[in-house]
Amino acid sequence: MPDVSGVGDRVAQIRKSRGLTPEQLAERSQLSAELIREIENGALIPSLSPLIKVARVLGVRLGTFMDDMEHIGPVVTRKGQRSKGVRFAEKSRVSSGALDFYSLATEKSGRHMDPFLVDVLPASDKEYALSSHEGEEFMYVISGRIEIAYGKDLYQLGEGDSIYYDSTVAHNVHALGDAPATILAVVYAPF
Repeated sequence: MPDVSGVGDRVAQIRKSRGLTPEQLAERSQLSAELIREIENGALIPSLSPLIKVARVLGVRLGTFMDDMEHIGPVVTRKGQRSKGVRFAEKSRVSSGALDFYSLATEKSGRHMDPFLVDVLPASDKEYALSSHEGEEFMYVISGRIEIAYGKDLYQLGEGDSIYYDSTVAHNVHALGDAPATILAVVYAPF
């Protein structure tokens, strides 16, 4: 399982460097102070939506919470190399499906897109929450099958299929059936 503690530590570190209290960050990101504290202390594994709101308030890329090294030139990730992963759950606690993100651009400074290999784990129940955030997403299915709930529509994708969508529309990505899937995801979230 990917490490999740680093995300909360990075959020707290950047928040403090900006001179903000958890309450101030919560107010500016339109989230609860309790949610900010749970993210920072690792008690909560959030979906991407609240993290993108926090990143926007702090003036950093989403990827900043997952990597802290910066490299000016190109970054090459070789087959079989995976960065330290981060797990995002679609619910407040990991009890159903989750997404394990592995950055493909760790250390690249000044990037405007965040490319990831994502393991989409099967859900233990059929309930999922939709979320939205600024930006756009592109996904390409490497293996397995996924389903994307996008507004009121459902899209089922298999190996070799792709989808590109506006992230401001409420959406959810989950494995289709009982088997995990692996996707290439590129997330663009302006800040």
